[in-house]
Amino acid sequence: MKKSIPIVASLAAIAVGVAATSTVLASSASMATVDRNAKISGASVIAWNRELLKILQTPGAQPATIHPTRSYGMLHAAIDDAVVSITHDASPLLVSVKAPHGARPDAAAIEAGHATLAALYPGFKGELAQLADGQLAMIQNGADKQHGIEVGDAVAAKILQLRASDGSAAVPPPFTPGTQPGNYRPTPPNFPIPVFTTWGQVTPFVLKSGSQFRPEAPPALTSVAYAQALDEVKSLGQNTSTTRTAEQTVIGKFWGPPIWNTWNVIAENAAVAHHTNLERTARLFGVLNLSFADSAIAMYDGKYHYQLWRPITAIRLADTDGNPATIADPSWTPLAVTAADPSYPGAHSTMSAAGATVLAAFFGNRDQIQVASTALPGTLRTFDSYSDVATEAGLSRIFAGQHFRFDHVAGLELGRDVAQFVLHRAHQEA
Repeated sequence: MKKSIPIVASLAAIAVGVAATSTVLASSASMATVDRNAKISGASVIAWNRELLKILQTPGAQPATIHPTRSYGMLHAAIDDAVVSITHDASPLLVSVKAPHGARPDAAAIEAGHATLAALYPGFKGELAQLADGQLAMIQNGADKQHGIEVGDAVAAKILQLRASDGSAAVPPPFTPGTQPGNYRPTPPNFPIPVFTTWGQVTPFVLKSGSQFRPEAPPALTSVAYAQALDEVKSLGQNTSTTRTAEQTVIGKFWGPPIWNTWNVIAENAAVAHHTNLERTARLFGVLNLSFADSAIAMYDGKYHYQLWRPITAIRLADTDGNPATIADPSWTPLAVTAADPSYPGAHSTMSAAGATVLAAFFGNRDQIQVASTALPGTLRTFDSYSDVATEAGLSRIFAGQHFRFDHVAGLELGRDVAQFVLHRAHQEA
């Protein structure tokens, strides 16, 4: 039986910290100089993941109409494919280049991360170059190091070219909300206009199309299932709910930050705890973030195919839904401000199922996991399996008044389907 290893995830930093990561990288690179067959640490992969997270947390850094999961997917596909272009330990995720004999995979990983992020975020070129220079300085100079850098540059260029015409830069047409019962429309208090209305049409990284795993239609407004789901979120998700427990209130607030960031930090800590080497770490983050990128595309395909109204609209206008079992509450307000997109399927559930599926494939489902959140500093949630993390993250949106239970269920299935497809393509079966 696999030994459980405590894993503490924090959106601020992983336990080892930036300095410790640099130390591990320096140590492993030095050993590799003496013995080319020595195991090279995956610390550089984690450092580039953390750098992207820092960029994404900088106000205004991420283009408003480009989903962040695209950047994660491009970064980690480039790192992984630069490494395997040299090691040939696995098939590439997206692209490959011919590497000179003896090229350093650690140098390739560093430069692939640097070149990809510098192209995506030119305003951060200075600090990205500083990070790359510091990492590369830990590797002894020589032709093999230079060849590795060239491989990293070449793979990054291929990834950037591959995604240059993926449809992500298309300007969505003005969104016209429906007016019929069940139709999504912007929500109080600020009534924001949705942004990712055509993201479901972006070319996937691995899936055949955004609609490949499109969920079946949500329950009809007049159905018993719909009435039950509405009553549940109406009761548990209201800002002044007396039926939601204190723990459920914590859960509803805890999982508010961008869910793909949370799962990337969980993965960082899993990689550190399990001492994954360069190849394994690169493949983990590559598969994880291609799963997230394609889950976002698939999720938005479903959201804008069905365009189901959010609970706040459904509850306030329940007297128009044709269901005698629902009762309107014109002043009902959720615990959290509603996200600016349709309800079905749920984003947290989709992404969390994808994340749990990938991490379970690499490490087994059961681990001792602690997750922290920037939404509630000092609060830790403890789990003994990745599937339990995914379940709670999805249910949190009901407690926050954001989603119906059927949004959660459909999202879990969609995320699992996407991740399993990516894992199969990567020959990384659970």
